[in-house]
Amino acid sequence: MRFIVYGVGAVGGVVAAALARSGQEVLGIARGAQLKAIRTHGLRLKTPEIDETHSLDCVGAPAEIAFGPDDAILMCMKTQHAEAALDALVAEGVRDQPVFCLQNGVENERRALRRFANVHGVTVLLPSTFLEPGKVVCHARPRFGIFDVGRYPGGTDAADAAFCAAMNRANFAAYPQPEVMRSKYGKLLMNLGNIVMASLGPGAGDGGLHERLKTEAQAVLTAAGIAVTDVGRDDPRRAGILDVTDVPGEAPLGGSTAQSLQRGTGSVETDFLNGEIVLLGRLHGIPTPANAAMLDLAARMLREDLRPGALTAADLRALIG
Repeated sequence: MRFIVYGVGAVGGVVAAALARSGQEVLGIARGAQLKAIRTHGLRLKTPEIDETHSLDCVGAPAEIAFGPDDAILMCMKTQHAEAALDALVAEGVRDQPVFCLQNGVENERRALRRFANVHGVTVLLPSTFLEPGKVVCHARPRFGIFDVGRYPGGTDAADAAFCAAMNRANFAAYPQPEVMRSKYGKLLMNLGNIVMASLGPGAGDGGLHERLKTEAQAVLTAAGIAVTDVGRDDPRRAGILDVTDVPGEAPLGGSTAQSLQRGTGSVETDFLNGEIVLLGRLHGIPTPANAAMLDLAARMLREDLRPGALTAADLRALIG
């Protein structure tokens, strides 16, 4: 099986480097400075325990790939970029290959299933950072991360088993999950605080705002009849597998939204995190004022080109009212 890692950022970069260092066939799709850096110098992977640079075949678009029946496509871009990526895959004749969505939120699988029959959800617990072209940082040991994987909308198959076997060889802990979306909704609850972290900066107290966001979300998910599996800090699988810690010489771990703002990408994924809760709340008649305020906050951060740490907890309280 050849793995096509579409989006060689924080998650995709660690996955691609891990697959390469374990001797497995991997091809990246990147863009801009990241593509240039990988082609010129390779992809550097730093963790609390290693600092290695790996050669990685990388192209700029699906149009540069001759897709084969044994390819597995790993969608690693953020949700706001997924629509164009899926269209590019369709344009190049991808049809039956398994498409794995290694992305936050729960919208990516829905979009992929409109185009492809062979879609798989992946819950990603991978504390990683991408701030500098050609380098990704993983803040975990001894494994790089934990994956839950299953066919969408339910079940598991041979592709999931092959994915788990490959990821286990690459120093991840991967588990087949027939109800993988329960796990992904659990990760969604964790990600509701991403925009909070991005606005306040790492380590700043949020005055209980993340818990308020989660409380709203849990009420909405209950009303919608959506089951959730807890994959947070109390997940017993983390013990001895996923110790999140600092990496020597690197900045403390920041969330994916904070990284987008720090790199000045011009977009964040808040619409598909807090926005998912707002959408479900409106569909089921459940008020979600705190999560709705986070959409306004994300829009302001982008409009004013603010960087992590630009606001205070008092600013956020005033925004919510």
